[in-house]
Amino acid sequence: MASEEDRAMAELMRAALSGDEAAYTSFLRRAANLTRRAVTRRFGSMLASGTEDVVQETLLAVHLKRHTWRIEEPILPWLFTIARYKAIDACRRRGVRVEVPIEDFAEVLAGPDETGRLMEETQHMEMAVGTLSGGQQRVVSSIALEGRTIKETAAALEMKETAVRVAFHRGLSAIAQRFGRPA
Repeated sequence: MASEEDRAMAELMRAALSGDEAAYTSFLRRAANLTRRAVTRRFGSMLASGTEDVVQETLLAVHLKRHTWRIEEPILPWLFTIARYKAIDACRRRGVRVEVPIEDFAEVLAGPDETGRLMEETQHMEMAVGTLSGGQQRVVSSIALEGRTIKETAAALEMKETAVRVAFHRGLSAIAQRFGRPA
């Protein structure tokens, strides 16, 4: 069940997605405060002076990926997941080892009722990737299914990062065309 804060934030984002700039400004201010508190609480001394950087990176990611939020879902788990990944990335850049307890993921982990749906989605993704040519298939699989970065994929496949980006984009475009969605 969503909290009052979550409902209020979700309502602001819905309005923002409909073009309400004031709602978006309010959403970003509240998101910055919530993110700052969450990052400080979970990563405290590991980030110290880097907390504001994580907040800004999180807000930028939210802005760029706001269309990925499912409006019928709670928004705070989505926001905190983005913040968590940005904080972990910041710790990695600083050479800090991060261990995050599984309990921190309770809000975003799939429950028993979602497991079947997620397995089906995974099978659909694997099937879609399987329709690609060899090079595109390896690149898209590495990045989209295995979660590797462009750099890691380039190293593993002995390719230039630019070539990986091109193959990834072309692979996603081919999948989108095959399955009826414009690229």
